[in-house]
Amino acid sequence: MYKNGLSYGGITLLSLLTHISLLTVVFVKGDYETIISPIILSSAVLVSDILYFFILKFLKQNTYTLDILLITLLNMSVIFQSCFGGVGFALKHFIFSILALICCQVGFKLAQNYHFIEKYKYIFYGICGVLIVSILLFTGSRGMWIDLGFITIQPSEFLKVFFVLVFATSIAQQQKKKKVLFVRVVYDNMALLALTGIIMLLQWWCRDLGSLPTFAAVAGCGFLMRICYPKAKLSKKLIISLSSVGLVVIIIALKFAPSYVQDRLNVDIWSDPTGNGWQQCQALIAIAEGGWFGKGPGHGALYKVPAADTDIVFSSICEEWGMLMALLAVFMIILLLATALINIPRSYFHTTLTVGVCAAFIAQMALNIFGSCNMIPFTGVTIPFISQGGSSMLACGFMIGFLKAGQATVFPVPIRPSQPKINRRAV
Repeated sequence: MYKNGLSYGGITLLSLLTHISLLTVVFVKGDYETIISPIILSSAVLVSDILYFFILKFLKQNTYTLDILLITLLNMSVIFQSCFGGVGFALKHFIFSILALICCQVGFKLAQNYHFIEKYKYIFYGICGVLIVSILLFTGSRGMWIDLGFITIQPSEFLKVFFVLVFATSIAQQQKKKKVLFVRVVYDNMALLALTGIIMLLQWWCRDLGSLPTFAAVAGCGFLMRICYPKAKLSKKLIISLSSVGLVVIIIALKFAPSYVQDRLNVDIWSDPTGNGWQQCQALIAIAEGGWFGKGPGHGALYKVPAADTDIVFSSICEEWGMLMALLAVFMIILLLATALINIPRSYFHTTLTVGVCAAFIAQMALNIFGSCNMIPFTGVTIPFISQGGSSMLACGFMIGFLKAGQATVFPVPIRPSQPKINRRAV
């Protein structure tokens, strides 16, 4: 484990103390009919903590920081979700939290070896294509959800995972520009540009405009990382040109946005508190009533409002747990991302992957929190790991695995038979 002043036992103890503190608040201030409800919740959280910490000891890796931060955040989320409208046990959210931990390990193994990703990169392009086609064919009329009866799946959430991944491939191709007509281009960049355009049009067609900024953030950071490889200097003309194109696209999008989007952009919520502004009015009232320390777990009323555990979950936490606890939950997500950025990833591939994941998470958090605070219209996106939503939980788990891969043990570079077998840092 990296030297950070904490032993494995010390950092796991901090995680346990965090959950014990929250559960103590549930027992003391929670709204529950029988003591059984908080006991079941406490048992699930603490037993899953201990089991996961035990399993981690058998995983061969040189840092466990991201794993422990992740389970700390997930079980905080389970506690929050179990208290909206009365203390109970959010079994579905708990199950998806466990699956998110598994997806983290799968994402870690997938992104650990750059050579594997590069060799089969077109398979990941193909997966993006399959997900796009599935949205068009199986989600119904201009929808984003596939209803299987017993569960619903949102393919666009998994599309984010592979969208981030393909932007980190073919980095070395930036040095192999080909001349097409009078312009020198990189074929892989053109493929990514086409994929980005298709996804943007798909989101527009499916009326899921809330996810557009997330995909745009990933694409913007991905292209920037590719252009800057290796340590290239961006010309002022290129910066001005790209900024101008982006500004023009935003203006056109706002100008020709559908009527329901125009309504959300221009509505004065307080002049229409029972119509278009009702949801945001209730969210703001809940934040104000919660104050710094909240009404207490289960004592809120916002759970009666649609999307209280998804789109406006930040307001729900503020109402029951207080602004300080809501900010702590957001800080935990930022800490996950900052840990991966502060400890320099072990290759440019992993750096690009890390930047893409951070762009997706930050965009989603900003859209959700600013929407809850009426700084922007509601977008319908989730806060990673905090909001309800199985597809989002699993997709975010995969992406945290990508961050973890950037911090893992250095992998062996392929060598010629005549060379001695040694470990080298990836280029």
